[in-house]
Amino acid sequence: MSDKADLPEPKSTQSSQRGSVESSAEPHFLAVGRISRPHGVQGEVRVELLTDHPERFEWLEAIYVGEQNPRLVPIESVRHHQGVVLLKLAGYPSRTEAELLRGELLQVLEADAVPLAEDEYYLYRLIGVAVYTEDGKHLGRISEILETGANNVFVVEGEERQYLLPDIRDVVKEIDLESGRMTIHPMPGLLD
Repeated sequence: MSDKADLPEPKSTQSSQRGSVESSAEPHFLAVGRISRPHGVQGEVRVELLTDHPERFEWLEAIYVGEQNPRLVPIESVRHHQGVVLLKLAGYPSRTEAELLRGELLQVLEADAVPLAEDEYYLYRLIGVAVYTEDGKHLGRISEILETGANNVFVVEGEERQYLLPDIRDVVKEIDLESGRMTIHPMPGLLD
């Protein structure tokens, strides 16, 4: 029902990566990858994918590099090698220069992201959403989203305690971003 947190790009219904504060005039960025390490001696880098759309790298002319104050860097080439995306970025002609990119976040503007399906949303937009049970009991607000591999887990901070709610269809019944409200079905033992 959402997409990757950190706040990457949409994954089925598990939406993605860190962006600017929504009320600000700054652009919102979505992480689509992270540079893991250099590859070879010609300045290519291996990309850890944070998107369900790895083909996007093939049509991008440039990508934002860095988490804080991202800078737009032209993409010189893209290729796939043994299930990994390899990028060659302008200004990094050798392995030595490419080493400087290790660990850097690769982002796109939210406006340039792959369109979301009707039941998809970006995770960062769920932070602060009020969570209610089907019978109207207010549990608290989403403060964090954990990625567990199988599904995301919403951390809900209530007045008296914290709840961990799985992002699965049996639990999450409705998300209304306009009203800032999530409705859940509390399966037996979930709120104990």
